[in-house]
Amino acid sequence: MQLRSLGSTGLLVTPLGFGAFKIGRNEKVKYPQPYDLPDDATVERLLNGVLDAGINLFDTAPAYGISEERIGKCLSSRRGEFVLSTKVGERFLNGESSFDFTGPGVRASVTESLRRLRTEVLDIVFVHSNGDDLAIQQQTEVVPTLQKLKHAGYVRAIGFSGKTVAGAAAALDWADVVMVEYQLRDTSHADVIASAASRGVGVVVKKGLASGHLPPADAIRFVLSNPHVASVIVGGLSLEHLKLNIAAVSKS
Repeated sequence: MQLRSLGSTGLLVTPLGFGAFKIGRNEKVKYPQPYDLPDDATVERLLNGVLDAGINLFDTAPAYGISEERIGKCLSSRRGEFVLSTKVGERFLNGESSFDFTGPGVRASVTESLRRLRTEVLDIVFVHSNGDDLAIQQQTEVVPTLQKLKHAGYVRAIGFSGKTVAGAAAALDWADVVMVEYQLRDTSHADVIASAASRGVGVVVKKGLASGHLPPADAIRFVLSNPHVASVIVGGLSLEHLKLNIAAVSKS
């Protein structure tokens, strides 16, 4: 896969990224079929297989259960081979999500992510929104705290993973990257994606397959036909399915 520039960050990413939700969490999910968490040996084969197959963007979050810990354990020896994104704001413990956008909470979250992922720097840190996108950006400490962490060298790029068009649009004033929903059935973020590109803000698409409800090949080709999208995040526990998705990228 040909690498794409992620806005003005200086980061180069593959058009297909790996979403690491399913290796860490299987409670309160939106996927059409239930699944068991894979064992450690299976996760190690999967993550290294994804990297060997040519995908260089791995997306995780503290809210993805044990996902960060597993990536750190399995891929820390290959850290220089991939772009790593995680998030702040949401945690998932004992079957429930909780949110913390305070300065101390954000700093603690980044510190813990660095430890779990066994890395000295996080390439991208997104704000993991609870849906109240504008209030999070305008009334909490999360944005200035992330800016300070970036300035201090713990983070290379900061961004926003929200739920509304207004939230994504507001993030263009400060974010290096935005993560937005964009797919065959929902193109509501199309104008924001174009605006981001014109301002040098990178665009990563989440839920491009509508959480498994759309045919992967068609969905991936649709998302990547937008020239302003750098990468679309696709999850899964089957390396064979991911390789089919990579083949779809080559035809997009």
